[in-house]
Amino acid sequence: MSVHPKTSTLMRRGAEFLGSEHAILCGAMSWVSERNLVSAISNAGGFGVIACGAMTPELLDAEIAGTKALTDKPFGVNLITMHPQLFDLIDVCARHAVGHVVLAGGIPPKGSVEAIKAFGAKVIVFAPTLALAKKLLRSGGDALVIEGMEAGGHIGPVATSVLAQEFLPALAEDYIVFVAGGIGRGEAMAGYLEMGAAGVQLGTRFACATESIAHPDFKKAFFRANARDAVASVQVDPRLPVIPVRALKNSGTELFTAKQREVAQLLDSGKVEMGEAQLEIEHYWAGALRRAVIDGDVENGSLMAGQSVGMVSKEEPVADIIAQLMQESEAALSRR
Repeated sequence: MSVHPKTSTLMRRGAEFLGSEHAILCGAMSWVSERNLVSAISNAGGFGVIACGAMTPELLDAEIAGTKALTDKPFGVNLITMHPQLFDLIDVCARHAVGHVVLAGGIPPKGSVEAIKAFGAKVIVFAPTLALAKKLLRSGGDALVIEGMEAGGHIGPVATSVLAQEFLPALAEDYIVFVAGGIGRGEAMAGYLEMGAAGVQLGTRFACATESIAHPDFKKAFFRANARDAVASVQVDPRLPVIPVRALKNSGTELFTAKQREVAQLLDSGKVEMGEAQLEIEHYWAGALRRAVIDGDVENGSLMAGQSVGMVSKEEPVADIIAQLMQESEAALSRR
């Protein structure tokens, strides 16, 4: 019998779908969600997800192999839909027989879902509206993540609590739906599970785990921060459809505003096309994140963090974080 009977019962569908003990996904965080953190989460009974981000197919190949060397448990790979080599990256996942591919950052391009399903993997999609969610699930998506604006990194405009009330009653009976954004404790997890979620996704809570390779100064910035310090980036030019990013406020926040102005001018002068402009912004983020996570430049780099950052106060092993979430959830459900 499970030590968390009520939570495990509510998570059963999600856990079976993922092949993990608990239906707790780790959000894909560029530079942070690499082999060490991903394998630690999967080994602890959660579901780790490699953040491919701007990686080349060669780098992704090495990362998947490196993760497999550290865990024999299931894990997923998150691919950005606007990556220029998306189909090559899908081929890499196929070669490694990856079980789950998460498509993030926009509507999956034609043929991408089919290409993933062709080698037997499950496809997890994101959708900001109920209509799009239904469309993606009908056209091959096996599961859906709804992510509220409290999340770190790229965000949509609606709060998690509102998305959950809108999507779960409409979809949870027929589909696997995971809830993400602003979840820092097990009580919140229990609430979404009771509403019909098959599981949850957390990023910020895992970013500073002992097994995370993030620079000590990056972690210290998280420990110092409160919820209100994690702010969304401002869109400078309405023609440049930049998806806002939530991060801790620092000089890097101003640098991004300047970068948007520069790219908008290139658009004006016809030096770049819209697709190139968006990629330029994406590459900027990849570099800014690397500066903070790997080099520890917490002033000029990007400290992507969700509003649950105030609940991250110390470095702790992934296994302890997952055990605590499960315990808090079970206690909350037992009080009902």
